[in-house]
Amino acid sequence: MNYSLLYIIWVQWNFPTMSDFSVHQAEFHTTPGIKSVREQVFIQEQHVPEELEWDDHDARAIHVVATDTHNQVIGTARMLADGHIGRMAVLAAWRNTGIGSAMLQKLLSLAKERGLCKVFLHAQTSAIGFYQDHNFRASGEEFMDAGIPHRYMEKELY
Repeated sequence: MNYSLLYIIWVQWNFPTMSDFSVHQAEFHTTPGIKSVREQVFIQEQHVPEELEWDDHDARAIHVVATDTHNQVIGTARMLADGHIGRMAVLAAWRNTGIGSAMLQKLLSLAKERGLCKVFLHAQTSAIGFYQDHNFRASGEEFMDAGIPHRYMEKELY
């Protein structure tokens, strides 16, 4: 029996890779997976109160989703018209596979297409390193949002 081959199959089955997902723009009201992912990540895992998670911005925001090979939404993020990026969420089983980076890159591309000079976000402090890896700069003091510490970060696009 070829145990090396079995191990490779096991790893590929249990650890998703970049080729196992795609990222594209989506509409909030016609893509139910957006709400499902945000409920799992923010409301269930991070205990964000439901009334704080949903707002009027969703209807007007630009949304991107990551979908798996079965077209199931596994990650989501949004950007408002002023360049405010937020609601970045990836299902636990898919974290650290490049989905967050791919969604962020898609939003940055969409921001440039819309002629924005900069984008900004309120990063959870545990994610500051992720955004710094994408050349965002933190400024200002730490603040609490939904009971979670955050920092303001921005990135110049040109």
